[in-house]
Amino acid sequence: MHERTLLDKILDRDNLNQAFKQVKRNKGAAGMDGMTVDELGGYMARNKEETISQIRQRKYHPQPVLRVEIPKLNGGVRLLGIPTVKDRVIQQAIAQVLTPIFDKQFSEYSYGFRPKRYAEMAILQALEYLNDGYDWIVDIDLERFFDTVNHDRLMNLISRTVEDGDVISLIRKFLVSGVQIDEDYKETVIGTPQGGNLSPLLSNIMLNELDIELESRGLHFVRYADDCIIMVKSEMAAKRVMRSVTKFIEEKLGLIVNASKTKVTRPHDPTMKFLGFGFFRDYQTNAYKAKPHLESVENFKYKLKQLTKKNWSVDTKYQIERINQVIRGWINYFKIGYMKSLLGRVDSHTRVRLRMCIWKKWKTAKNRRKNLIKLGMNKYNAYKYSHSSKGAIRIAYSWVLTTTITNKRLAKFGLISCLQHYKEVHA
Repeated sequence: MHERTLLDKILDRDNLNQAFKQVKRNKGAAGMDGMTVDELGGYMARNKEETISQIRQRKYHPQPVLRVEIPKLNGGVRLLGIPTVKDRVIQQAIAQVLTPIFDKQFSEYSYGFRPKRYAEMAILQALEYLNDGYDWIVDIDLERFFDTVNHDRLMNLISRTVEDGDVISLIRKFLVSGVQIDEDYKETVIGTPQGGNLSPLLSNIMLNELDIELESRGLHFVRYADDCIIMVKSEMAAKRVMRSVTKFIEEKLGLIVNASKTKVTRPHDPTMKFLGFGFFRDYQTNAYKAKPHLESVENFKYKLKQLTKKNWSVDTKYQIERINQVIRGWINYFKIGYMKSLLGRVDSHTRVRLRMCIWKKWKTAKNRRKNLIKLGMNKYNAYKYSHSSKGAIRIAYSWVLTTTITNKRLAKFGLISCLQHYKEVHA
């Protein structure tokens, strides 16, 4: 019996089934062919054997990636590539086999898109360096990293480890599959589409070369995907490192360093942001600690504001479920940060806005009177305030709703407290 090749392992039935299940779990939008995740099962059942045969014969051709623009809060856009769902399954199958092979080669200080590694670990490592006195930061910004990866350089790096020519050929096909922008097709002679299941692994293979270089120089650094900071002990050293590392990235890796955003900075600088966190010195303990960066806080508040618009006519129970999802997700991510007073203010503001929404949903004076009485207000006041000409937000701040739709009642409706949830999960 012949030894199984790498391609055999990728096309193994169990591996493909696992890849299919992962793509289903991830959900996501349809690619350029319009096939949805829900339609994928039927397609795979009918076409799996033919797809496997095409891959083995090197006749499989991935479809172009659908290019979409995701608006950023700051007004810019993030370009995202959406492969077709069937191409996502093949990419995922490749990633599942290659990840364990490459992961053991990667740096201890690389945390992004790796098994059992999280942003939280990267922040804790950064704090360790800061508190050891490495508090001058070189913040490296790679310009459009996913769009500027050189295919030949990347394939050369992959070929050092992967000797199976069929797998090399298949990966290259995904790199050159092109992008669909509205009605136009564009060739991809450079870059790896951000959004593909294989892209995170490919980015780590490319940037592992940077990690190797930084380690060989004995530098203290933390990298999460294309987000990298280097910590040193003096401004002079930081400036020297910034110059030499920029040169290495551009000349040896063929990537572009964004000169306007790459900078030497300090932990307490308001513009210093790493993985959504900022840093500050706690003068009681004389130690650096992490907190959510102001931009991350504003993003959180914006999401809550969108879910508490007074004209959003959904069931209050559903509205609270959506609010809770955002609260849990945000706090679980930032749980190692310090933010008690912030969350107390967010709690108060969210409750006010939710009261405003409930008041608007009551709509008529008759309904408002009936509900105020039900919540314990006497009939005279209920009649008087149900006819109030004050705006919904003013009523929400007033005793009319704070004494009827109390914090306790909102909790009974299911609303979780940001502060309480933070206390439960804070490391």
